[in-house]
Amino acid sequence: MINGKIDLRSDTVTVPTQEMRQAMFEAPVGDDVYGDDVTVRELEELAAEMMGKEAGLFVASGVMSNQIALFTHVNRGEEVILPDNCHIVAHEAGAAAIIAGAQLRTVQNVNGEMPLDILEKYIRKDPEDIHQPRTALITYENADSDGQVRNLEYMKKVRELADKYSLPIHLDGARIFNAAAVLGVEAKEIAQYVDTVSVCLSKGLCAPVGSVLVGSREFIAQARRKRKIIGGGMRQVGILAAAGKIALTKMSKRLQEDHDNAAYMAEALCGVKGLEVYKERQQINMVFFRLKDYPLSSAELVDYMAKHDVVINGEDNGIMRFATHKYVSREEIDKVVELMKQV
Repeated sequence: MINGKIDLRSDTVTVPTQEMRQAMFEAPVGDDVYGDDVTVRELEELAAEMMGKEAGLFVASGVMSNQIALFTHVNRGEEVILPDNCHIVAHEAGAAAIIAGAQLRTVQNVNGEMPLDILEKYIRKDPEDIHQPRTALITYENADSDGQVRNLEYMKKVRELADKYSLPIHLDGARIFNAAAVLGVEAKEIAQYVDTVSVCLSKGLCAPVGSVLVGSREFIAQARRKRKIIGGGMRQVGILAAAGKIALTKMSKRLQEDHDNAAYMAEALCGVKGLEVYKERQQINMVFFRLKDYPLSSAELVDYMAKHDVVINGEDNGIMRFATHKYVSREEIDKVVELMKQV
């Protein structure tokens, strides 16, 4: 429960733990643009180490992290190949065209994965052809907003394909620790198949702000300049980085609890008449369902729940989603399910 309400809209609604708040209060700080903030440097080094990369860059948001990655990997007019419903395409306000000047070539995905034969077909084979843009980057998510996780074998095959054409890969790893929990591996075992990774601190990990972009030292040095260009240089930001360190070291280790709660909720919702629950999509901390002969419309359900101090989103393309996180308990899940049955 957050501020007296059960909030199932997203794991982005999580608030800092008391330990985070204390660490933020006590954090040593300095001017990060000058490289003086020791807490930021510690966070960047920690994130890079956990991903098996050489260096990291603390930024304000996941969108900023992804867009700096594109801005650094891609020259204006070059092409990025990515799934058609991924975050960069669907939820970043066309930033790739505005900031990097990149052309996005989308591939229709199957359960979040780009079919490898189509992916290879979409790669521009002749960089000297003056009629075509040059393929510069492949990017995808490892645990997407549809709740699906890429397995390591798929990631390995995408890596082999990218290497065949000397292309870098950027991973939108907003929920990479959720994926690691599902796969039963360390995050660096996922990150080994890509060149750069964006790691979000402010979703299920409970930090108030920020993501870390990790990659080679050379890449991160270039990305730091790109961050400055788009106004992302920050000053005494160790106050935020202190929470990020706890997010990585402690909160990343408790995500299986959220997955278990989501599985519990999915099973319970199957007992509510008028719902079609997509149990096969429940891999991480998200439950998806459709209203089918339910007494209320999506908008009416949102209003009904709000009157009982439960905050939810309406449907998106006919599908509704509940997200579990640190501040959603089994008892609160039972309350939500009972409310839906009472309708």
